[in-house]
Amino acid sequence: MTPSASTPRRAGRRWLAAGLSVAALAAAVGLYFLLAPAGAPSPAPGIATVQSVAPQAPSPGQPPADFVGAAACKTCHEGEFRAWEGSHHKQAMQAADAATVLGDFNNVKFKHFAVESTFFRRDGKFMVRTDGPDGKLADYRVSHTFGVWPLQQYMVAFPGGRYQMLPIAWDSRTQAEGGQRWFHLSPGEKMGHKDPLHWTGRYQNWNLQCAACHSTNLKKGYDAASDSYATTFSEINVSCEACHGPASRHMAWAAKAKAPYAPGSDMGLVSLKSRWQDAWKFASPTAPHAQRDKPADAAVMNSCAACHARRSTLVEHGAPGGPLEDTHRLAMLTSPNYHADGQQLEEVFVWNSWLQTRMHQRGVTCMDCHDAHTAKLRVEGNAVCARCHKVDTFDTEKHHFHKPGSKGAQCVECHMPEKNYMVVDARRDHAIRVPRPDLSKTIGTPNACNQCHTDRKPDWAATAIDHWYGTSWRARPQYGTTFQAGATQGVAAVPSLMALAQDPALPPIVRATAVTLAQPYLDAQALPALRKLLDNTDPMLRIAGLGALDPFEPAMRIQAAAPLLGDPVRGVRVEAARTLADIPDAQFPADRRDARDRALKEYVDSLQMDADWPSANVNLGNLYLRQRRVDDAILAFQRALTLDPQFTGAALILADAYRQTGREVEGEKLLRDGIARTPRNADLHHALGLRLVRKGDKTGALPELALAARLAPDNPRYAYVHAVAVNSAGKRAEALALLRAANSRHPNDIDVLSALISLNREAGDVKAALVYAKKAAEILPDDPGVKRLVAELGGRQ
Repeated sequence: MTPSASTPRRAGRRWLAAGLSVAALAAAVGLYFLLAPAGAPSPAPGIATVQSVAPQAPSPGQPPADFVGAAACKTCHEGEFRAWEGSHHKQAMQAADAATVLGDFNNVKFKHFAVESTFFRRDGKFMVRTDGPDGKLADYRVSHTFGVWPLQQYMVAFPGGRYQMLPIAWDSRTQAEGGQRWFHLSPGEKMGHKDPLHWTGRYQNWNLQCAACHSTNLKKGYDAASDSYATTFSEINVSCEACHGPASRHMAWAAKAKAPYAPGSDMGLVSLKSRWQDAWKFASPTAPHAQRDKPADAAVMNSCAACHARRSTLVEHGAPGGPLEDTHRLAMLTSPNYHADGQQLEEVFVWNSWLQTRMHQRGVTCMDCHDAHTAKLRVEGNAVCARCHKVDTFDTEKHHFHKPGSKGAQCVECHMPEKNYMVVDARRDHAIRVPRPDLSKTIGTPNACNQCHTDRKPDWAATAIDHWYGTSWRARPQYGTTFQAGATQGVAAVPSLMALAQDPALPPIVRATAVTLAQPYLDAQALPALRKLLDNTDPMLRIAGLGALDPFEPAMRIQAAAPLLGDPVRGVRVEAARTLADIPDAQFPADRRDARDRALKEYVDSLQMDADWPSANVNLGNLYLRQRRVDDAILAFQRALTLDPQFTGAALILADAYRQTGREVEGEKLLRDGIARTPRNADLHHALGLRLVRKGDKTGALPELALAARLAPDNPRYAYVHAVAVNSAGKRAEALALLRAANSRHPNDIDVLSALISLNREAGDVKAALVYAKKAAEILPDDPGVKRLVAELGGRQ
């Protein structure tokens, strides 16, 4: 959920070093991570159902609300119920029977690489014969369907309360659309039974991955001791109370109520009414855009965002419609989930994209465009946009320059290009942006023009737009180049990133992403800007600001972060506690200790709730490392590897924890075992090389460090460490050649420049050292150490 604790890379920390030794290399062991996370089948039992749970905190004197079921809502809300009955939400998950299964189970065979699977029926049950956890073919009963269109997946029950998702799905589109066929969800990948992504493995587990957003009032019920599940839900699908909240108090009120109804009759339920027909008005006949008459209720969209976002979970079933950050932690707009300009890349589920839009900033809600009960658009085609964008301004050839009625004349084709996920599921990018073919050329991001005109180049598209609109579009504000710099240029990108972070006109998710990218390179000069973020009304910005405090001294962190231990939003409290977790009680204000303990418990509870995720165990171990509980951290990292023996990040950080406790031999064995499983993993080779340096085995270390640098040419740290090791072996000329090559690939990397300055100075080449010192001065113009170094080298020359 959160970045692991690591020592920040401070700019300019080596400028006056006389040289780089093996001892210095042996100390450079910091590991940096960002953690995002049977046998024959048993008969398929029904998943347990629970009827009464109370996630809402009641008002004083009121009983907690319980879940009552969709059928209870039908009595008064029959129209909404009928609309929901045909929706994808209603069919999100169903027991497998003749009425719900869409796939062809008439002894149909499907081959994926060497595995031939057969779909058939036996005694009225739907069956599949396919490879099991031991790699052998076996017969499995399909227990449930998952989804309905454009594909339907199938679930199989396993021991320990597990339900696994078959990798072969049914294409439920029409034959004319290419459907009515079986297909593999990873068509180009061969996944044997030992692969972590094999369908019987942990990462294809319904309880872990999918359940929370396909059923109502779901409780995962994971037991870490037995590594098993007792998952329950009140309704199998996404029903009324999944979005509105538990309705028992509303039902009690309704049994006695008579019209006209007083305000508050919803009794805590979230209203999904958008007033879309009358909320948006054009100020004048010539106004190009409609304006909302009053601010929208954020609760409406948070009910959607809890599932339609790329996020991790802090707690199951918070108050419906409450701040999203109270129950979840949103992913930022970074690789590998997003392109540099914020366009969708991996499967990101809409919400994080939507937060980037002007429309979100101006009050457009999900329900302005989508019907909450059918989950369909309120109107089709350009008409859904025309309710707020004047037709004779935008839905005209003078605007889109395509033949009326053609595909290119559709608003979404230019502003919401689609991308296929799960092979056949085309999803539109809800960031709703103007095409930027100029960025396609400079930073490699896609653009809608060339996604349609695949036989053309970005220059062609950019020239066409110049012809239609002039060239001013090229100067429109965008953050893609800054985000790209943040991901590739290190400390050189900090000024532009912090400028984005402080721009109140930008969407909070853009500002928070900028802070996240800048965090590893921040110093005390950034503290005033971070303080402003900590005071912001948006919890996403408070969380990002807290995360950026990690490099600062304890006193600074206490002053800035301790007040937020009592923040009303759980996600803020948790991040404040994580940031302050390493500070001993003796140094921590006595009046804040209880608040820190409570917030830390919330954080630990969230990680233990997700103890079936290997990455959650790593995050728990990282927390223990911050608290100097190294033995507890080792147990957490060991558990992560037990859950996923191929989890490289866990192996690396466990090996480093072993180093801290003097168990280097165990750490080396762990790294070598990892390399045996994944021989081309650069991180493992690099860590092993560092271990061998500490061991004094220079002969063994150099090949490992060299291989790591070759396997990961985009990682300047590995090139730097390899060059330092080569220099320490007495091969300065070779080390300089390696550093020059690394500098050509990573011209803004401070470590590489520092080494080039130091080695050239040692070699007596003051002129070359000065050249690199001046480059460093361009990157760090305010660094006094760099200024002194340039002056010193200039004087010597």
